Amino acid sequence: MNFETFVGEDLDQQLDGWLNKVNNIDSKAIGIISPHAGYSYSGPPAAHGFKNLDKSKIKRVFILGPSHHYYLKSCQISEMKYYQTPLGKLTLDQEVISELHQTGEFGYMSKEVDEKEHSIEMQLPYIKKMMEGQEFTIVPILVGSTSFQKEEMYGQMLAPYLSDESNFFVISSDFCHWGKRFDYYHCEKKDDEEIYQSIEKLDRRGMEAIETGNPSTFGAYLKETENTICGRHPIGIFMQMVKASKGNFKTQFVHYAQSNRCRTTKDSSVSYAVGVCSRG
Repeated sequence: MNFETFVGEDLDQQLDGWLNKVNNIDSKAIGIISPHAGYSYSGPPAAHGFKNLDKSKIKRVFILGPSHHYYLKSCQISEMKYYQTPLGKLTLDQEVISELHQTGEFGYMSKEVDEKEHSIEMQLPYIKKMMEGQEFTIVPILVGSTSFQKEEMYGQMLAPYLSDESNFFVISSDFCHWGKRFDYYHCEKKDDEEIYQSIEKLDRRGMEAIETGNPSTFGAYLKETENTICGRHPIGIFMQMVKASKGNFKTQFVHYAQSNRCRTTKDSSVSYAVGVCSRG
């Protein structure tokens, strides 16, 4: 994997610093929605999600990340045996990956696509850090521009894994990408509001839609606002998983941040919303 230029010890200390600032932990967490920008931006917010990963219970971590550089309308899995990070190797779960491939709905990523995709890559050091000292495997899943119907299908296929308490799910997504860099200027601000405040209101509407647990509600929100949530399809699949499972799960957002406070249309920003899904 082509990770940011970090020395392992330095990155380990940085993660420690961010994690130590997070106090609220949900012992029943089974998954998180986590940002994937450069760590100078997304590192501190991501700690609010990863602090909830209880390594004493977990043996396998699924990572659902959106495809940024390669267009597809389905999901793909990795043929790699392990991923390398500055904190060490993470072993891929060959048994589960084979099970998914045998369904005929999960193709394999090329090595080039695998290496270039940062939405999965940026989750790895935190996973390695939180699982320190434990044996575990990972299941990376690259998610394309899936339709609502395909998200429902994938959700039903992955739901049995959600019922296994030794599994944990990391759903990789940033939220609103606003400004000239992203060609997105949706704004609902009142006269006395700054643009960044309008962006937060827009994002929080999306967070509330996800918290309902109803995939159709989130889909309607996206159709109305076209909010540039890059992990909307992984989130959609995860919501379908929760819907299809027999467990009592609830997602709540615990942290929100923006890379920049936009005040004019010349500004740009990316939002980071961290959600925690827990077993009832």
